[in-house]
Amino acid sequence: MRIDQALARLFPEHSRSRIAAWLKEGRILLDTRAVHPDVKVWGGESVDLTIPADPREAPPAAQAIGINVVHEDESVLVIDKPAGLVVHPGSGNWSGTLQNALLHHAPGLQAVPRAGIVHRLDKDTSGLLVVAKTLTAQTSLVRQLQARTVARTYLALVHGRVAHDGEVEAPIGRDPRNRVRMAVVAAGKPALTSYRVQKRYAQMTLLECSLSTGRTHQIRVHLQSIGHPLVGDPVYRRAPRGVNPGAGESGVAGIFARQALHALRLAFLHPRTGARVEFHAPIPGDMQRLLDSLS
Repeated sequence: MRIDQALARLFPEHSRSRIAAWLKEGRILLDTRAVHPDVKVWGGESVDLTIPADPREAPPAAQAIGINVVHEDESVLVIDKPAGLVVHPGSGNWSGTLQNALLHHAPGLQAVPRAGIVHRLDKDTSGLLVVAKTLTAQTSLVRQLQARTVARTYLALVHGRVAHDGEVEAPIGRDPRNRVRMAVVAAGKPALTSYRVQKRYAQMTLLECSLSTGRTHQIRVHLQSIGHPLVGDPVYRRAPRGVNPGAGESGVAGIFARQALHALRLAFLHPRTGARVEFHAPIPGDMQRLLDSLS
């Protein structure tokens, strides 16, 4: 029998393709020798299998990644996250994340779950994010998020001319047709997004959005659901059937490298003093250049 077939029977918890890959990488030795998956075995041979470490089981490591610290004291860190930086290690991004950077910046965060991160931004969303430096601060911030007293304001450039200020109150859950997306679904979790028109362009509108809840992709899903998807959004760029967003993914907006979304303001009660604090992050260069080009 071919060795990959034999090993698939011996180790049913691993797929045949994974076993074949390990054979090619030399992680499986037959009588102390590396062999190809099509080598035949007859019985009585010795097999040595070295399973590579699962990155999901290893604690995140500190990495010297530059971060823009807006504010820091003994209780909290406020970061202006650049677009392109993943917040948590995960599938396909086990290193090079904000969490890795935080552990290098403040090694004491090893003692705080998730290195003190209590909320997140999508990889390609820029702007403000608060980090707890102590367990007490983390508990306070989590409770504030649950009580919806943390104020988060975003700038969003969307397709189409938005007629007036408004809000979207619609439940969000996994898209039943595409599990990597979120969607407005009846069985989803309650979600509320308010928006105000800041400036109208020929075929686009700059909105200021406020979150009352913090669902995954909330602003992106809610604005797409009313026919105004975010400029540059590769996942939620299509308007609902029968609704014209007012502009396609063409011209200047079509070459924008990410969703045009920026966490502009962040306010919360300081965990130690109880005073309300507010922080601002300037519009990043790529988004500002896009807005200037539209003007």
